[in-house]
Amino acid sequence: MPQGVAMTSSVPPDFALDARAVARGFERAAGRFDSAAVLHREVARRMAERLDLVTLKPHRLLDLGCGSGADLQPLRARYPDALMTGLDRSAAMLAQAATRTPRWRRWLPGVLGGSQTAVVQADIARLPIAPRSHDMVWSNMALHWLPDLPSALREVQRTLRVGGLFMFSMLGPDTLQELRAALVEAGLHGRVHRFIDMHDVGDMLVEAGFAEPVMDMEHITLTFASPADLYRDLADTGSFGALATRPRGLLTPRARSRLDAALLRRLDDGRLPATMEIIYGHAWRGEPKQTEDGRAIIKFERGGRR
Repeated sequence: MPQGVAMTSSVPPDFALDARAVARGFERAAGRFDSAAVLHREVARRMAERLDLVTLKPHRLLDLGCGSGADLQPLRARYPDALMTGLDRSAAMLAQAATRTPRWRRWLPGVLGGSQTAVVQADIARLPIAPRSHDMVWSNMALHWLPDLPSALREVQRTLRVGGLFMFSMLGPDTLQELRAALVEAGLHGRVHRFIDMHDVGDMLVEAGFAEPVMDMEHITLTFASPADLYRDLADTGSFGALATRPRGLLTPRARSRLDAALLRRLDDGRLPATMEIIYGHAWRGEPKQTEDGRAIIKFERGGRR
C-alpha cells in the first residue's frame, strides 16, 4: 500500500485516506486474513466466472494488490503457462503468500523470468514494472484502498500491452451502510471513508487511456451474530477506518455502548446485516493516441493507385 496521507484539494475530505493507517491495518491482519476473507474469496470466484467469456490467454499476468496470494493459485490453474506476479505493499501479506507454494522465488521488482510465479513488494501507484510488459492485470478488492486511484489506473494502463485486459473488483458507495447509519445515530461522525461510485470509476478508466470499459455492480449482504463479530471481521480483514480526517484514538466505553445499541436496532431475524456493494469492471488497453511527450499520433494508410 502507498505511504503517506493523501488529501489534496481534488479529493473531498470524506474520501481521503491515510495510507499509513491502511498499511498498518493490513500488516496487523495478515495472520488472520485468510480465515476471515470470506467476501474476498466469493468475489474472486465471481470475477473468475467473467473470465470464462474472455478468449485472451495471457503470457504475463499481474495480480495487483494480491494480499495473501489466494487468487494466484486459481489463476495459475486457469493459465498454467503464464508468467505470473503477485504484487502488494504489505510485507506481512506477502509473507503469507510465499508460504502457499514453497517453490515460489522472489525476484527483484520488474525482473521476469526463471520461475513461473513471483511475489513483489511495491506501491500500486508506482509499479516497478516495465511498460507494455503484461497481457492481463487482475485486481480483487484492492483498489478502494488507494488514496489516488486515477494515478494507479494510469500505472496499470502503462504496464499493459496493446490489447491487454484489466479486470478488477472493488467496494462501492453502499458498502457498510448499516454501520454508517449506526455511527451517525450514535453521534460518531467522520469515522468511515466513502467509496467511489461505479460511474466515476468508469470515467477514470477512460481518462487513464483504457478502451471499452464495462462496469457492473451487485450487493452482497454478510450477517453477524453481534456488533463485536462485525468489528472483529473488519479488523481481521484489515478493514478498520482509515479516513485521513478521522478522530484519533479508540472509542470510549460509553461511545462503544451507543454504537452497539444502534447496531442492535438493525438486527434482521436476530442477525446483524452488513451490506457490501461490489463493483466489477474490465477494460482493454487500446492503441495509443499520443506519444509520451504529448504529441498526437495520426496514422495514414497508403491507398492503391487509380
